[in-house]
Amino acid sequence: MSESQVYSQSPSPLIFAGKVNGTPVFNTTGEHIGHVEDIAINKVTGQVGYAILAVGGFLGAGARRYPVPWRILTYDTSRNGYVAAIDKKQLTEAPSFEMSDLGDIGDFDEHKAGWAAHWGPFI
Repeated sequence: MSESQVYSQSPSPLIFAGKVNGTPVFNTTGEHIGHVEDIAINKVTGQVGYAILAVGGFLGAGARRYPVPWRILTYDTSRNGYVAAIDKKQLTEAPSFEMSDLGDIGDFDEHKAGWAAHWGPFI
């Protein structure tokens, strides 16, 4: 049994952050829309604020990154991935960036207003 099969079949609802990165994301119709590239965790509360979805590109090059509120992602054990109740249009109309645009996670405040206007509050 591979390591990924062990984790996906685990009865625990917990997962290491490093295992979340790379997890596929689907819409409710089962269409693969991207993968989780990273997550942002509030250092004080421990809550996950948002996930960075990587969409498009080839082997990571040219992909656009979309910050989406963690609350819209639900883990589906049958897909071994997250499901988001969003369609491709809603996602592609959301603010996106290249990782080099974001810089340090501390730059979140600079971008927060545009993201919140599209998605609502992140936490």
